[in-house]
Amino acid sequence: MTDVPRVVLSAPSSGHGTGALSLGLLAALADRGLPVAGFKVGPDQVDAAYLGLAAGRPGRSLDPRLVGPERIGPLFAHGAAGAGFALVQGTMGLYDSVAGRPESESTAAVATALRSPVVLVVDVAAMGQSVAALVHGFRAYDEQLWLGGVILNRVASPRHETLLREALDDVGVPVYGALRRHELPPVLPARRHGAAPVVRGDAEAERGVRRLGEAVAATVDLDRLLTLARSAPALTVEPWSPGPADGPPASAERPVVALAGGPAGSYSHPETAELLRAAGAEVVTFDPLRDEALPAGARALVVGGGLPEAYAEQLSTNRRLCIAVAELARAGRPVVAEGAGLLWLARELDGMPMCGVLDAVGTVRDGLVVGYREATAVTGSVVASAGVTVTGHKQHAAVLTPRAGDRPAWQWGGGTPEGFVRHGVHASQLVPHWAALPGIAERLVAAALPAAVHPDVDQGVRVGDQAIPGANSLIN
Repeated sequence: MTDVPRVVLSAPSSGHGTGALSLGLLAALADRGLPVAGFKVGPDQVDAAYLGLAAGRPGRSLDPRLVGPERIGPLFAHGAAGAGFALVQGTMGLYDSVAGRPESESTAAVATALRSPVVLVVDVAAMGQSVAALVHGFRAYDEQLWLGGVILNRVASPRHETLLREALDDVGVPVYGALRRHELPPVLPARRHGAAPVVRGDAEAERGVRRLGEAVAATVDLDRLLTLARSAPALTVEPWSPGPADGPPASAERPVVALAGGPAGSYSHPETAELLRAAGAEVVTFDPLRDEALPAGARALVVGGGLPEAYAEQLSTNRRLCIAVAELARAGRPVVAEGAGLLWLARELDGMPMCGVLDAVGTVRDGLVVGYREATAVTGSVVASAGVTVTGHKQHAAVLTPRAGDRPAWQWGGGTPEGFVRHGVHASQLVPHWAALPGIAERLVAAALPAAVHPDVDQGVRVGDQAIPGANSLIN
């Protein structure tokens, strides 16, 4: 059971300012000394990372499609433990669902599952009294939804604000704050940088979040909002636990698992590191953009899907680390690469040399491939046994040629096989959520133990300008 005060922040559609307001609210309340927690509906690891920066604890994704609706409450309870306030940032419009399943996968469905009041952020720059009809419609659309009030964004003037407040008062909807057009400036690093500014602890990201907190503290009635959050009833769910169902691992040895990230986090969902530690690993984070070596004694490598494609040049120029990754893979150690991690393992990307673990070439194209996939494992690996079906998310501009090796990772309807499985390597642009894959962490840790490793010896492969003895066994 959890009784953490909470609100879900949503909007009629994308573009109303929900993201900036979510960060500002968490930063403003954290500045008061209140322990806070941030969550993002959907697969967006970038928004989740910034929510974590604002909250001072890991930001987490709540994605019913990736983890299953039944895990939303437990994952929330786990991530909000000890918090005095939790904020869930919605995705798209309140009742929207990418997959056409609003009854289980929309922000409204998550709010209902969490028994949480919803605060609707409305961009009123081109709106007058009609705001009342809009908000009343959102409140009446679903009887189970608890619409607790609104925050008005891009208000033009004091007179405009008065008009809007009077219209909403007529329909009995509280207004928790009103921000002028200039009060939520674009202060965060460009979106193309992904989660990297947060993971690396960049000062620009920290300053941006702090400025949003100051803006919200000056314009939103935080005390009234906390009163609403504290009226949320207790959730009668058991918090999710990363611990193995059958108890702690039998081995006393804790193999070192290198997790791509930085001083302020990783490019994986926070649950990934928690699962690995619970399975018996010593998880050590390293920065693939700066560190020239893997953590000492590393027996496995995990590169999460939050690594941005935009940093391909920095990944390429870090030749010493590319060589170390190739050596780890050649030795048969488990290597799991998601999203842009697959590109890093390729021979090259847009002419830039990468790690050379996979005999494939990447090319960045215009436009993004975005969406969920119901994927079936073609080849057994530490990620999934052959024939197992999982749900993952793809978001990338770069493509690999070939798309898959002779032992592909995944297959899904309407597409050719994708990804690479070779010895201990599993690489794919598909990004699943490990909390929905029971046993993956235990399998990876077991494969990282010395007795599980059987190095291949072969002729060698060139990584950049340096030959790595024996690595030919990894090239498909």
